[in-house]
Amino acid sequence: MKNWKRSLAVGGLGMMMLLTACGGSGAKEAEKPVDLSSISVEELEKKAKEEGEIQSIGMPDAWANWKDTWDQISEKYALKHTDTDMSSAEEIALFEQEKSNPTKDIGDVGQSFGPVAEEKGVSAKYKTSYWDKVPDWAKDDDGDWIIAYYGTIAIITNTTKVANPPKSFADVLEGDYKVSIGDVNAATQAQNALLSAAIANGGDEKNLQPGFDYFAKLAEQGRLDLSDPSVQRLEKGEVEVAFVWDFNGLNYAKQVEESNPNLKFEVTIPSDGAVQSGYSTIINARAPHPHAAALAREYILSDQGQINLAKGYARPIRDDVELPADVKDMLLDDSLYAKAQPIKDMKAWDEAAKGLGQKWQAEVLTKAKK
Repeated sequence: MKNWKRSLAVGGLGMMMLLTACGGSGAKEAEKPVDLSSISVEELEKKAKEEGEIQSIGMPDAWANWKDTWDQISEKYALKHTDTDMSSAEEIALFEQEKSNPTKDIGDVGQSFGPVAEEKGVSAKYKTSYWDKVPDWAKDDDGDWIIAYYGTIAIITNTTKVANPPKSFADVLEGDYKVSIGDVNAATQAQNALLSAAIANGGDEKNLQPGFDYFAKLAEQGRLDLSDPSVQRLEKGEVEVAFVWDFNGLNYAKQVEESNPNLKFEVTIPSDGAVQSGYSTIINARAPHPHAAALAREYILSDQGQINLAKGYARPIRDDVELPADVKDMLLDDSLYAKAQPIKDMKAWDEAAKGLGQKWQAEVLTKAKK
């Protein structure tokens, strides 16, 4: 499912259908959460090797280059790894449903979902030895969640179909091509594209109306592509212009151009405003392999783990890690991020996210021309 990180709005968590717990060979009756905070890294490695495996969710190979990280963890610590791809909301719901029979150990969720996992009591505390090197805004005080990397909303353009690639939200509005944003009701990426459009047009986390008005205009023009801008659709040439995370745009462009040299893409950051948002690791409070999960977080925040994420075009959360020149060259130029900004009022944004789906349906989708 995922080259596409999907997540339901926070307010929709309670409305989700119950997930059926997946019983696997590693499943066991959960007792009480393991105290990971009192364990040294050396002891963590020893116990993780004894556990012998780790099961992640929402951390597939193609997303932010998780492949290199999991390959290295598996080789270095002799851990068998499997991943099940799912949305941020589904990850939290699965941890909750599996309390008495857990099968999964660690997940990767959108920035606003870390506190949700903590509130629901499904996350384990572990700070890692790199704790002091992570900004305060990017971690929970007790280690229930910690952001490992972040992305910025970008524009990806199929330049074989669009002669003048847009550089801003304003440029997109003046174009004559189809524009894809994805499912605002379900995808973190799409929700942040909406917020970015609001900011670019004078709004903010408390005032999303400029964003809704922006996409309503595209809908009225018959230019709103209602399907996800997935790598598969890009390969087929079905996507002309789309709003995606910068790491997805760069990754998708490379994949598609390597497999289809007749297609060319340009990725840029909107010059009139773009949101930056992170992704957090959450460890299952009742993980069947808790030490392996904590060790994975430890590795993800290490220098090599951060470099791996940069190889997947994501921006590492640790700014003290020196990226190799060839890796740094893979990323967009810093000058393109002049108008990029983190979410400044997370509380207001979390509140707004609860009603995004209904408002999107009422104010945008009803105006879309088939």
